[in-house]
Amino acid sequence: MTARDTSHLVALMTGLSRERQRLANARTEQERALRAVWVRQSEKEVNAEERFLGMTETDWNEPEMSADDLMAELMA
Repeated sequence: MTARDTSHLVALMTGLSRERQRLANARTEQERALRAVWVRQSEKEVNAEERFLGMTETDWNEPEMSADDLMAELMA
């Protein structure tokens, strides 16, 4: 199985994080409303990219290795 190229997804998620921060720092009601629209659009783009990649919510929630396996790798 080949690894998925998630670089575009990572870029979208980084942009979403920045937009959420800008929304949190918005000063006027008009700016908050505008930035809220941008955040919703960014969320849609992230969801669309996840669907394109065939990713499910469990792909993000399940670790690829157990904590014991991780410790063993780190100690090796």
